[in-house]
Amino acid sequence: MSDPRAERTRARLRAALLAECAGRSPAETSVAAVVRRAEVGRATFYLHYPDLEALAVDACAEVVSEAVEALHAWRGVPDPARPPEPLTAFFQRLGAHAELHRGLLREGGGGPLGDRLHRELRARSRRERKLAGAPAPDLVASAVAATFAALLADWLHGRIDGTAESMAHASWRLLIALHSAPLP
Repeated sequence: MSDPRAERTRARLRAALLAECAGRSPAETSVAAVVRRAEVGRATFYLHYPDLEALAVDACAEVVSEAVEALHAWRGVPDPARPPEPLTAFFQRLGAHAELHRGLLREGGGGPLGDRLHRELRARSRRERKLAGAPAPDLVASAVAATFAALLADWLHGRIDGTAESMAHASWRLLIALHSAPLP
């Protein structure tokens, strides 16, 4: 059971970090600025998080959950011409804290947020493939997770040109291709 006071404090710290990072690089943010904005003491910060990166990953955890849910927001036979609406909406919402996401999701899909996205997406994809009785759940789940994390990161870093809508369509078609690839 979690302590409601601790949850409120973490929520204040997450909100303060997001406000501090609005429109600027996470590297320009300090623990002092975050605790001042959250109106908590520095010791309280360190009681909950070892450093700013841990707070940032926690603050961005919702992005990972949204991505995983958006990629699995369909039933039946997927239509390659139409990505699920939540996937398009996900790409559209990323701009609000793009600078923070770029700091945590490095090009190619690495970094603390990329690692978390890869882990959670791989686990969900593997579980879904096993439930469906699809072949090679480990292989395909790893490919799906790596592909999506890399595409997302490279788009956020400007390595891939495209609108949120075009990225949703392209990502969707690639992921369907991975799921339907003939496997030995």
